[in-house]
Amino acid sequence: MSEGFDPRALRSAFGSFATGVTVVTSMGDGAKPLGFTANSFASVSLDPPLLLVCLARTSRNFQAMTTAKGFAVNILAETQEAISNIFARPSEDRFAGIDWAIGPFGSPVLGGAAAWFDCSLHQVVEAGDHVILLGKVEAFENSERSGLGYARGKYFIPALAAKAVSAAAEGHLHLSAIIERRGEILLAGQDVKSLPGCDAEAGDPLTALHGALAELTGLPVSIGFLYSVYEDKTNGRHHVVYRATAEEGEPRNGCFVPLTQAGGQVFESAATAEIINRFVMESSLGHFGVYVGDETSGRVHSIARHA
Repeated sequence: MSEGFDPRALRSAFGSFATGVTVVTSMGDGAKPLGFTANSFASVSLDPPLLLVCLARTSRNFQAMTTAKGFAVNILAETQEAISNIFARPSEDRFAGIDWAIGPFGSPVLGGAAAWFDCSLHQVVEAGDHVILLGKVEAFENSERSGLGYARGKYFIPALAAKAVSAAAEGHLHLSAIIERRGEILLAGQDVKSLPGCDAEAGDPLTALHGALAELTGLPVSIGFLYSVYEDKTNGRHHVVYRATAEEGEPRNGCFVPLTQAGGQVFESAATAEIINRFVMESSLGHFGVYVGDETSGRVHSIARHA
């Protein structure tokens, strides 16, 4: 790189910006549909109605996309992480088994999307190792579904993050984290284990949790995305649990326990035991979710790791 930056470090820094997830589609040679996952999407103008996506020069779709009469941008809904993964991986037919149709201007639009925009190709702008595809919106549809989010290599659901903020506003909030490191998690306590955390009295909950984890562990800890949001109806307290990672070193309090042994510990509550057992199971599958409910019943919203 001409600037002397480490490309991987720069890409990681760019990835700290949370975005939505889209699938960009068009029609290739022989009227064959093509598409790829992209989060480099932005609205540009209302008059005329313009949007943009970025396309790498190394993309297998480069020639087809830059010469097509148009393309569609499908903003994925919060339940469509599997579709994102399909269009992010090499495949001879990414559309097999996918609900899709030809849009009004001729590009494939995906069923169940939060929104889609069928565009004519307005302009191709040179941009280093990418090009910017400017599309003029010829037709669109907005389903009002919540969109899927993406940051730092992982999916998240913005609607679930909003629940945590709402819980914080209602008070009586306890924050905690599953702190991972090389196949182990950090548990607080001696005979009876708990997740490291704190009560949030006022201010930004994440700031409070970050400070508490630093004090409790004495280690650099990075907080990731939500793992569980639930209300303990016996005392009216809301609990928000995040995933986190810790750097090397001996923790000031508690100890790291291998995931293979974590489920066999004695925990402070049945809810904590359920969280740990679910985390152990999901870690073995490599497929995580976010639980929303109360201490006895709720729903796990499935969220996959980006390939």
